[in-house]
Amino acid sequence: MSIRALFCASVVLGVVVATGADAQSAIPTSIPGATSAAIPAIPEPMIFDMVRPLGARRGELEVNALAQVNLSGPGRHVEWAPEVEYAVADGFAVEIELPFTKSRPTDYKIGLQGTFGTFRGGRSIHGVQYLGLHNRRDGGWSSSLLYLLGNRFGERLSTMTMVGAGDVTLKSTKGTGLIVNHTTFWDVGPDTVLGFEVNRQTGASRYWLLMPQLHRAIGQKVSAQIGAGTERSATGPFRPRVGLRVIREF
Repeated sequence: MSIRALFCASVVLGVVVATGADAQSAIPTSIPGATSAAIPAIPEPMIFDMVRPLGARRGELEVNALAQVNLSGPGRHVEWAPEVEYAVADGFAVEIELPFTKSRPTDYKIGLQGTFGTFRGGRSIHGVQYLGLHNRRDGGWSSSLLYLLGNRFGERLSTMTMVGAGDVTLKSTKGTGLIVNHTTFWDVGPDTVLGFEVNRQTGASRYWLLMPQLHRAIGQKVSAQIGAGTERSATGPFRPRVGLRVIREF
């Protein structure tokens, strides 16, 4: 099966409405526009991180850091980024992130994420995410805007699909491209989740990423995500890539 066929099949799985699926245990909340008070429990992708889960409740606070590195090729530098996420209201969260390459900060990043509501009896949830990136080297500012759709298909299977535009700048629209990030999750147990994340970007930052991943809770407020997959940037072949995200909730 080709990479393109695998990618298309993965995205279709996330947007198909499953009939007869059972809703997982949910958290009551007051999300504006929600058709159900139930919020489906859907994990977050490891690489294309969200600003807290959709449906986050006011006062939720998270600190996490993601580290990634290619295992071959010329760019085998550790890329890592600490970030803080806070839900300022039910269904609305903000993020501040500081990306590094080795020991050098490269960008300043902010994120805003809002939840529209739930449907399918509380088994689906959708929202919107804005990401702004200021590059320290050239002083440029770029933006991304994405629609987010989460689906719960029974007790174990869930998906998160993110679709939108990236590399939007005030100077020119020539580099603007499509972003599609889709992750399929399988709940192995209450503390363990397996995931397969696919990311495709076009435009100036055209990019492919395939990242199988393992999410594991370590105690009540700490968790870790580890992945090993492959990526291809604008030029060059697919190269092996590994990543680790450590999360602390308060």
